[in-house]
Amino acid sequence: MRRPVFSNLLLASGLLAFTQLVTPTDAAAEARLALVIGQSTYRTVPELPNAANDAKGMTELLGSAGFTVTTAANLAQTEMRAAISDFAGKVSASGPDTVALVFYAGHGLQIDGENYLVPVDLDPKREADIPLQGVRLNDMLNTLGALPTRARIFMLDACRNNPFPALSGAGHGLAIVDTKAGAPGSFISYSTSPGAEAEDGNGLDSPYTTAVLTVAKQPNLPIEEMFKRIRVAVAQSTDGRQIPWESSSLTTDFRFFGESGGSTPALPGASAMALAGGTRSVADWRKTLQGKPAMAAYELVITEDTVEAYQAYIELYAQDTRTPRLRTVLERRRQMLAWERATSINTRASFEAYLANWDNSDLAATARRLLLRVQNRNYAVPVAAAATPVAVAMAPTCPCSTPATPATPVNPSVPPVIKKRVDETPPKRKVVETPPKRRPPSEQVVYERAPPPDRGPPPEAVMQGIGIGVGIGLGMGMGGRGGDHNSGGYNSGGYRRY
Repeated sequence: MRRPVFSNLLLASGLLAFTQLVTPTDAAAEARLALVIGQSTYRTVPELPNAANDAKGMTELLGSAGFTVTTAANLAQTEMRAAISDFAGKVSASGPDTVALVFYAGHGLQIDGENYLVPVDLDPKREADIPLQGVRLNDMLNTLGALPTRARIFMLDACRNNPFPALSGAGHGLAIVDTKAGAPGSFISYSTSPGAEAEDGNGLDSPYTTAVLTVAKQPNLPIEEMFKRIRVAVAQSTDGRQIPWESSSLTTDFRFFGESGGSTPALPGASAMALAGGTRSVADWRKTLQGKPAMAAYELVITEDTVEAYQAYIELYAQDTRTPRLRTVLERRRQMLAWERATSINTRASFEAYLANWDNSDLAATARRLLLRVQNRNYAVPVAAAATPVAVAMAPTCPCSTPATPATPVNPSVPPVIKKRVDETPPKRKVVETPPKRRPPSEQVVYERAPPPDRGPPPEAVMQGIGIGVGIGLGMGMGGRGGDHNSGGYNSGGYRRY
């Protein structure tokens, strides 16, 4: 009776030890949630059998890496949106120390510079139907980006060919998504380069998912290093036809599996990988690649996947058989960077600049349509209604005063001339301080002509004045209008008038 009990204890302890070895050590310090979507059975276009296999394999991988996985297959538009919303609710409830991961396998489309995930019920008759029937990638990125999380990882095996005949004018592949332009803490991986198409593969899984299932199991491998190795593996398996791409704004380290013993072999040229980066110039890359075997140099530039690295390789290894393929990759990358700038700025000048260099590209028709759209924007504002800059000296001095509306429209580009207004109004102090010069002071009239106040006039003068006054008065009264009573220059007081 005791032997079965003892055997069960040994079995339980063995399972516990095995679990501790397999479970990543980093997972214990964080919550891990994943949403896996596999779009295989499309209703209006041929099926994608590998998409279902990809979703199944990733569900198993993520589960062993400590993720709580929600798997959804063959979603219509409303179902896909509901699945993303429900997953966002789980991430929000899990707290800020959560790693949220979304894996998508299926069709993806680029319309007017926007990337869309394709529901199985999508049936477009024209490009304008895609925003109505598809699920915008940025909506998913923004929904999860608004939540406090430790990291957000998006893996898109969605760059397959466009199967919808009505969308013949759409660009190939997906447009660039720059995670640095959004909320920090995001990592996004494409199964191939922006603007390129990925292969569905001939095996059970696509080339991208096959590489992920192999490389991600390597223990203690940072996520950036992991996807560099995935890029090299996919390029090798497709003979350079498919090169995965990623963008990262992660602020913390993440590993799918923690320490489980052993060491991982270094990639060719790995000693220079620590110095590699997007900011390195072509000259720096030439120094790094100089003297290396062509295969080692090829794997190194594929690992870093930058314009400068590809350019240096093409210059140094012009005769190598892989150079034409890299030249195509480089040309497309430059074009997609220009396209990303044009759609981000979204102005007439930005689209004209793109068309000046890429007038014959697959995105030229879209660029012309977007150019026409921005040209038709109504930016015209009546001059009288336009806001006019007001100088400080011309602004009202109290809240109750309002400047008068100018009689003529003001040119906003010409600043107001304050001196002109001051010169038109003469200062008042000049009028006050300058007395009239032609009139003598009134004191001179009074004191020069009037007799002294302390002595009266002589009696004969008084009598003479009275007689003259009476005579003149009588004469005036008797003679009607014979003359002015003040004629002669003297008034009744004996003063001369001036």
